[in-house]
Amino acid sequence: MFSDFIGWIFAVLVVDPLQAQIVEQVERARLPMEIARQSQACLASQSPQLIERAAGDYGWAAATVVNIAIGRTGPAELLDNQDPQCAALLRVLGGAGEDA
Repeated sequence: MFSDFIGWIFAVLVVDPLQAQIVEQVERARLPMEIARQSQACLASQSPQLIERAAGDYGWAAATVVNIAIGRTGPAELLDNQDPQCAALLRVLGGAGEDA
């Protein structure tokens, strides 16, 4: 029960804003549809894993929420770089940070 609550809080504070930020960056960059589809597939596979990890590791969840709130952790850092569906998205997010 408590882990479900932590997972829900994590989804509201981290996963949902992460998804919105990534969708915004993909749209702003006017990426090809294939990259946009891969980005959606990446988010669909990674979001449940992030929520499950938060529900099982409260310390990681709390630290991640704080680090995102203060800007210490970026969206690319939460995604699994071994997931082939995330490769294009991680390249885009990495490039977006270099242009700033």
